[in-house]
Amino acid sequence: MLFWILVATLTAAVAAVLLLPLLRAAAGTEAPQSHDVEVYRDQLEELKRDEKGGLISGEDADFARAEVARRLLAATDAVKATAPVQLQRRSNRLAQLAVILILPAVGLCLYLRTGNPDVPDAPLAARLANPGNDMNILIARAEQQLVANPNDGAGWDVLAPIYYRAGRVEDAAAAFRNALRILGATPARLGGYAESLIALSGGLVTTEAQEALQKSLAIEPNDPRAQFYLALGLKQEGKATEALAAFEQIVKTSPAGAPWLPLVNEHIAGLKGNGATAAVDQPGAKLGNPTGADIAAAEDMSAGDRAAMIEGMVGSLAEKLKADPKNFEGWMRIIRSYSVLGQKDKAADALKQGLAAFPADGDEGKQLLALASELGLKTDGGVK
Repeated sequence: MLFWILVATLTAAVAAVLLLPLLRAAAGTEAPQSHDVEVYRDQLEELKRDEKGGLISGEDADFARAEVARRLLAATDAVKATAPVQLQRRSNRLAQLAVILILPAVGLCLYLRTGNPDVPDAPLAARLANPGNDMNILIARAEQQLVANPNDGAGWDVLAPIYYRAGRVEDAAAAFRNALRILGATPARLGGYAESLIALSGGLVTTEAQEALQKSLAIEPNDPRAQFYLALGLKQEGKATEALAAFEQIVKTSPAGAPWLPLVNEHIAGLKGNGATAAVDQPGAKLGNPTGADIAAAEDMSAGDRAAMIEGMVGSLAEKLKADPKNFEGWMRIIRSYSVLGQKDKAADALKQGLAAFPADGDEGKQLLALASELGLKTDGGVK
């Protein structure tokens, strides 16, 4: 009974809200004075009778007839002007009738057909027991089972890709890690784990991700996902020649029309078209923007010249970052460069400065922290 009282109260409240503007519009209109037209017409007929009976002269009759005719025309125009108002009043009445009768009747019929007021509230436990197609409830139910049985490898194996598709990348990496620990390595688990690590690092193919991908290739040598990410890692390290060869190998081993080929060919075209191979042979081409290729190319120099060249490039980038601390890519490069040079203290200091420009709770800050974890740096400025 309480339910129906609430329904009736809400229906009356909604009807009042809808009726209020309609009632105001109706109150603002006045009834037309159409009877004036009939009065003036009667006066014209009376003038004719008075003129015939000699009660009024012809000249006075014409004068009076002209005045009455003028008033008749004015009254007729007034009636025509009020016709839309009359139509509006009729429309308002129809709208009021619809609000009062039709809308509640339609709503009641729909509810009686599809609703069920006798169904009790469903607490969380009941929804977990019968999740239906609710993905969040399905995830919560799986998590509840894994809390009770953390060594359920099949549960982690199912939940990991769901986490990844839902954007919970950190949880996906942990789930893949547990599935690998309990069930063992497969290309699907290793590839998913690597993809999660790459997503956590903001698209960088980290050392840990590379290790997982290499294990995947040891099990399935022609795994295109592992081949692609390893080639991408070579490209990110500045090893353009090796990256180009790796991408071309994917094309050779892939079936015609494979869905990943357009992206692979795009990388191949970029490596060929941007002169990346030449950049490997010319370490000074990216002065102030050092990469792994720049540092590797310096191996042909003497120890003193090599150190001077690398320090000069890194120092140039450091000066640019002082002038523009909001250069996120610059902080990522200089932290990695200091680590490659073995200058962990400077890398940690650069990390601290980068986090000052990009707080740790933001997307860029999280990527900096992921890079620090990969390189073995502490966020407090030390080295692990």
